[in-house]
Order: sequence, then C-alpha cells, then structure tokens
Amino acid sequence: MAFQPFELEYHQSLWEQEVDYNLTESGVHPMRLDELIGDDQGKLAELLATEINYPHVNGIPALRENIARLYDGAAVENVLVTVGAAEANNIIMQTLLEPGDEMASQTPTYKQVWGLASNAGNVVRPFHLRSDAGWALDIEDLNTQVNANTKIVAVVNPNNPTGYILTEPEMDAVVAAADRVGAWILADEVYRGAERLRSDETPSFFGRYDKVLALGSMSKAYGLPGLRIGWVVGPPQTIEDLWRRHEYTTITATMLSNTLAAHALSPDVRPRLIDRTRTYIRSGFPVLEQWMQSQNGLFTYTAPQASAVSFVRYHLDINSIELMETLCRDASVFVGAGDSFGMDHHLRIAFGQEHDVLNEAFSRIQKVLESLA
Repeated sequence: MAFQPFELEYHQSLWEQEVDYNLTESGVHPMRLDELIGDDQGKLAELLATEINYPHVNGIPALRENIARLYDGAAVENVLVTVGAAEANNIIMQTLLEPGDEMASQTPTYKQVWGLASNAGNVVRPFHLRSDAGWALDIEDLNTQVNANTKIVAVVNPNNPTGYILTEPEMDAVVAAADRVGAWILADEVYRGAERLRSDETPSFFGRYDKVLALGSMSKAYGLPGLRIGWVVGPPQTIEDLWRRHEYTTITATMLSNTLAAHALSPDVRPRLIDRTRTYIRSGFPVLEQWMQSQNGLFTYTAPQASAVSFVRYHLDINSIELMETLCRDASVFVGAGDSFGMDHHLRIAFGQEHDVLNEAFSRIQKVLESLA
C-alpha cells in the first residue's frame, strides 16, 4: 500500500514559513521565555545553572509529578513524557496495533493516528460528529463502527478541528463501546484547559475505564509549542511498554524542555498560563465571528466550545485545498483546509492572536473571497 503523507502537517511544512499571517496553528500566540519565567530571579538562576545533559528518559520526576496532578488517581508511574503528543501517538500505534486490528476514529479529527494506522495496514472505521447537530457525537454510528476487531477507539476531546466538548453521556457511550469489545480508548486531550465558555476544565477519560491512554501537550492550552513536550497517562505496565518504544524513537526530550515544562505546570504557574490562553480564545473569537457574520451568508458555523480554532463551512464552489492555496498565494494568509480533516468545503481558522493580526488577516481573506465570488 502506498504511503499516505500526513496532509495537514505536509501543507504546514510548505506554507507556514512563507506567509505573512499563519491562521492554521491551533494554539494561541506562543509565550515568550521572559513571560514564562516572569520576575522569578531564583528560577532564572536555576535555569542558567542547568547542566545540558540527558534528563530522565521518561521525564524528570518534577514534570511527571506535575502532570500526574492533572488526572484524578494518577501517580508518576502512570506518566510517560514524550517529544510532543505526536511522538506519543506514534509509539501508541506501534505498541497496541497488530496486523488485522482495526481502529474506530472520531471524524472530523486531527488525523495523525488515522494516518499511522492506515500506513501500517490497519483498517480505520470513522464515527461522526454531526455538523447538523452542533457537532454532537453520533452514538449510533459509534456503536456500528466498533466491532470485535476494534483495538482502539480514538477521540480528540475537546475536538480538533470543531472545538466541541463531549458531554458526560457521550463520554459514557465511548467507554461503553470500547468496553463491549475490550478496546483501548486513545484520548487526545491536548485542549483541556483551553475552554472558551466554561471555567472548569474538560473531564479526562483517564479513570473512567481501565484501558485508557490520555494524551496531553504543552502546545495548545499552554502556548508553549516550541518546548515539544507531550505526555501519555495510562496503566503503569502499558506506560512501561510505551517507554520501550520511546527509547527507539527519540530516547528523550531535552533537559531544558523538561525543566521549563515542569515550571509551567507547577501549581503556582499553571493557572497563569491557562488564564492567558483563555483570554486569547475568549477575546479572539468575537473578532472572527463578527467578520464571518458580515460576509452575507458565505459561512455557516457552530461556535467552538474550546480551542483557538473554528471549523467553518464556506459556500463557494471551490475545493478546500485549492482555496487554502489561493489564500496563501494571493493573500499571504494560511488557514487549514477541510480536506485535511476529511471534510471538503470547510476551513479551520485560528483566532488565538492579537486583534490587529486577525483584522488584517480577515481583510486580506475577504478581498480574495470577493474575487472568487
């Protein structure tokens, strides 16, 4: 079978350094190092005195302790630190899937695990979030797609690209479907903490079922994508199994990334980062929404409950990748193509930026759309 490139990341590799405005990144505007450290001179001195050696291969203890605090019932033995959630997804696929296994995956979704499974020869069966129901989970579809061959049920919650948060009954339905066939739940939860409408954080799947692997990252809810720190939280023996694959892939994340992530997730600092992210999200979406509402019915959308992106349907007779490339070339603005998430005639538009950035980007997009219309 021919190799399938990771379409979203492929397009980002091509365009993200070539445009004036990148509205395809799904996190908020990245934090500067001086913002993260603040006026903590002791922490700064500690960082400057850091020996640039290998850290603990599975993550330094302080970082794993801070991650474990984010999950009820978790301890350090439940945590493996990885090079971004991307590596976590990769080694999970290597560890859990065997020839003949199938994966059921939410759609639309971030399609890394989808592509990894397909490239390994495994069948991926989609179950849908319904655009006509505000992106609610189609539970009947879920139960149809999960069968005796299903080894993994994959969800992204809060969802990428829609920003939808599964309800408690929907989470229970995912657990019941997995439990019925003894499948694992792979829960990508990198947007926990990036809620737009609620003050409490999205519940984790960890602790709801004995075969859950919950993923997190410093990229989305924390504005620190360049640290390249992710993690998996799961049963200790499975964490050990993943660790063995981790040693084959990256060996370890860097010492400075471990140290900075531990600082960021410490009880005194983490609330400040979450508040910063939510401020960007809650301030940026009204700018996007006001612009879309001024476009005379060109867009149809359901407002995201979390994340710094909105998945928007446009009403033009043009393929989403073609439209994305046209905007990159003619407006120097990069947005995500719906095709990269399995749904044409949609765009994923990021809004976690300063207002002047958003206003200029939307003005440029509008000129191109008017020429197309």
